[in-house]
Amino acid sequence: MISFQTEDGKLLLNYESEGWNNAKWLDAKLEQEGEVTLRRTFTFRKDGLFNQPEDEDDSQRTFVMGTVDGRYIRINKSVLGLQHDLLIDSAIRLDAKLFVAHRDISVFRKIDELTNEPIVIGGDHESAIPEVEFKRLLNEFPTSTELTHYARARIHRILNGYLDMATDAEQKFDAYLSRRKPDRRTTNPPLIQEYELHKFQYVRDELRQMLKESDAYPEKEWQRKIVQFLLLLFPKYIAVLENVHIKDFYASAKATSRYIDLMLVDADGNIDIVEIKKPFTSALVSPTKYRGNHTPRSELAGTVMQAEKYLFHLSKWGQAGEWAIFQKRKNELPPSIELKITNPKAMILLGRDDKFTQQQRFDFEIIRRKYANVIDIMSYDDLLRRLDNIIAMLRKNSSIGQSLESGDE
Repeated sequence: MISFQTEDGKLLLNYESEGWNNAKWLDAKLEQEGEVTLRRTFTFRKDGLFNQPEDEDDSQRTFVMGTVDGRYIRINKSVLGLQHDLLIDSAIRLDAKLFVAHRDISVFRKIDELTNEPIVIGGDHESAIPEVEFKRLLNEFPTSTELTHYARARIHRILNGYLDMATDAEQKFDAYLSRRKPDRRTTNPPLIQEYELHKFQYVRDELRQMLKESDAYPEKEWQRKIVQFLLLLFPKYIAVLENVHIKDFYASAKATSRYIDLMLVDADGNIDIVEIKKPFTSALVSPTKYRGNHTPRSELAGTVMQAEKYLFHLSKWGQAGEWAIFQKRKNELPPSIELKITNPKAMILLGRDDKFTQQQRFDFEIIRRKYANVIDIMSYDDLLRRLDNIIAMLRKNSSIGQSLESGDE
């Protein structure tokens, strides 16, 4: 059995024999070979003995494993066979599992093979690995069962074409991984969740205020502010191009120029468009029914038709259009991006639905789903509801994360 203690500024490893065996085999090993290795991880020389054992003492040996260096314990590199320094926060409780994984795998030797700098665990050092993250790493180390399944799966994969295999080891390995429940939690997401929560709260609160004062905004200014909110809500888009010139090849015998108010460009250079209208209350569906249905108002139908035409002309323009748009607007784009007109889609934001009846909501939902080339048709109230749901979910996830972390303490 292995345990640790500090004494006189030193970190000591205590080895205690178990069962019928005694610790004198260590003395013989040190005498004959000059060193001894415990659990295939801790290697000590004779001068590493903390004190010389008494003749009658045959159950325990104590070795010097490191020194206390301020807040940290500095582990002797030679003991673990490391190339880099290892410092462990003195507040961390030390036990063998911190150093040795399943099948006596040296944890820090594996880390040492992958790094080019000192290893610092816990504490306030600028490059320290947080204690909770290190313990998560230990939990992720493969178990003996997993290693056995993995080895058999590798053998099966290589020899399956040559031998009649008695069992499907790869299938068993996959089944084992499916049953295993790894700890996927991390410590940094709370910070990310807090940022995301503040981001969505800001957009929602700003949008609510703008809706109260919508009459004071000119349409162009309204569009510029709203599209910035959309970029926060849809981070796949990295750029907005305003007033983009395109060709209309069917307006007359000669090509006619048209202008798209707002064009979105994603991180791969793909182009979509967004139509943003002012939040008029009567822009979506009719208040009265026609043959039992609320029908699209002219504002909605006209906006959809306008967007469909823009998409049609973009697709017709093709590669020539990609090149023409890029040449005119390249100063607004990343230098290495290539614009692509590949089945572009439209997003539409207009109108209010806060005073809709249940039947109006139902009919509007049917209308918004019928257009194949339109990603989404949103009212401003619909956008507010989505923001409220996102914020509620972020708050819920944050509270779950906090309760899980407090449960680990």
